[in-house]
Amino acid sequence: MDRFSRWVGEGHNATMAYMSRNSDKRMDPRLLLPGANSIIVVALNYYPIQRLDESQLQFAYYAYGKDYHDVMKKRMTDFAHSLGIRDIREKGDDGEYSYKGLICCDTVPMLDRYWAWKSGIGWIGKNTSLIIPHSGSFFFLGEIITDLETDAYDTPMHNHCGNCRRCIEACPTGALCQEFNVDARKCLSFLTIENRDAIPSEMASKMGRYVYGCDKCQLSCPHNIFSTPTDIDELKPTDEFMSMQEDDWKNLSREDYIRLFRGSAVKRAKYEGLTRNIESLFS
Repeated sequence: MDRFSRWVGEGHNATMAYMSRNSDKRMDPRLLLPGANSIIVVALNYYPIQRLDESQLQFAYYAYGKDYHDVMKKRMTDFAHSLGIRDIREKGDDGEYSYKGLICCDTVPMLDRYWAWKSGIGWIGKNTSLIIPHSGSFFFLGEIITDLETDAYDTPMHNHCGNCRRCIEACPTGALCQEFNVDARKCLSFLTIENRDAIPSEMASKMGRYVYGCDKCQLSCPHNIFSTPTDIDELKPTDEFMSMQEDDWKNLSREDYIRLFRGSAVKRAKYEGLTRNIESLFS
């Protein structure tokens, strides 16, 4: 938690002002759900069964399929109901539920990786991704904050990065300025998704083939040799997306964008953002 405060204090959140808001709630989930006793942490594998060829323009793997917010929320809601937990934002009869809850899938101010580490799922790597033993880091994280008191609690996991610095060395822009710290101002994931301004020329020259996000640090991690393809249909890419070639992206119309990314996380960058990224790559 101290590390997060320093990260924001040093301006490494770039223009993501929302990361500096609600810091009290990020530090204490009981402010999100009064009476909370437990946090149940879940992870959902998104490693793709098909991957874009190196000759094609690249998207971060998490964006290949449908929007993870929707995919996670449905599964987490069903899971919570099976435990007798009802999300306080749900409408309907409370009669069949014994406990209150708040389902979080990157939708409320939570320190997702911190709570995942605290719960014993994995450890936070030098690239700031959560690494799950014998599974890797290509996972979405979610939490169920609840007033249910569980009968067993896991403990934080020891870090297993050792002396490895492959992720730091693989970062094309030097955004991993030090171990366990990423400067969003230099990160291609920020610059191509959250950033609304022009991409600085010195960063655009280091994009490689990426036009949405970046997986370089994860792909270099030796723990991801254990990654296995997801079996969730909603997270699998469409044939049209996988067949897109360089000229198709250069000539992408708004109608193409809407058709390709309906229900996708790529909506975050909007049409203007994605076309900016493509233009920056070839300018």
